[in-house]
Amino acid sequence: MRTIVLNSTNIIPNGKNNTLVYNFPSSVDLTGAEIAISNITMYYSWQNISAELNNNTFSYVWVLGAVPTTFTVVIPDGQYEISDINAYFQFFMIQQGQYLVDDTGDNVYYAEMVVNPTLYAVQVNTFAVPVALPALWTNPAGLVLPLVTFNPSLTFPANFNEIVGFVPNYTTPINTGGGNTLSDTSTITPQVQPNSALLIAISGIDNKYANPSSIIYSVAPSVGLGQLIIEKPAQFNFNRLLSGTYNQLRMQFLGTSLQPIFLKDPNMTIICVIKDQDDLMGDLGADRSGGVGGLNHQIASRNPAGNSNIGGGGNPSGSGFSRKRF
Repeated sequence: MRTIVLNSTNIIPNGKNNTLVYNFPSSVDLTGAEIAISNITMYYSWQNISAELNNNTFSYVWVLGAVPTTFTVVIPDGQYEISDINAYFQFFMIQQGQYLVDDTGDNVYYAEMVVNPTLYAVQVNTFAVPVALPALWTNPAGLVLPLVTFNPSLTFPANFNEIVGFVPNYTTPINTGGGNTLSDTSTITPQVQPNSALLIAISGIDNKYANPSSIIYSVAPSVGLGQLIIEKPAQFNFNRLLSGTYNQLRMQFLGTSLQPIFLKDPNMTIICVIKDQDDLMGDLGADRSGGVGGLNHQIASRNPAGNSNIGGGGNPSGSGFSRKRF
């Protein structure tokens, strides 16, 4: 078997760090050859909310005096859990002056998004905005109180709705005159990290059973954001290459939607092994010295303790988002 190494020097400068090209020293005939991932080291650096993913905005209606007014929240690109989204939402409301301070000195907000672990859901709580300032409370931002109580009405547009687990354009009730607290619980499973695993595609793969045929591996992080992912498959998962002569191989990281994904950190090393016809002949039985065939040898060498779990998957069992779903 032959080894090739791809790292940051192989990245195509497209600003997204998701495409690497390995140029062979000279043209090589890969007829009958197979390729597999041997080792991957890279940082968990892909975002779950961004303008590129088109999932970074939601809106809410707030009544200014007697006038319902829509405010749009634009979340900066980044990695967020539900608690982070809620914190940014409250920061946005502070900027709009849409809060009061209670008698203990704590800010009071009239809408929030929290995790409901019992229901495996996101829960949106909205509270009635009072028509008069409660006793001992203060109004430091000069909030214009409504003529009639209402609950802020949140709307989750397409794509962002998947983060919080509601149908597209779901809107919470404004509850005019109701004067009570309302709770809305997500009706579909929240996808806080839309790309819980990365797919690795390599040009020239001959796989008639897959669409697209170029995907040969996936990487699911079992570490927190910004930490190093070390992926070493227990067994080489070889994929046949299309017959022909090659000058280069192209590798690409894709999201679960099969679109190229933006990786913030270009620091990575991917080691691939190529098994050509000579290696394939050796795997049919014993090698020339009468020893173990090439494939059996690599399985034994990667399982030095005699682990017989040859059929196990190559990926670590990560949660896909900072070890927590939400």
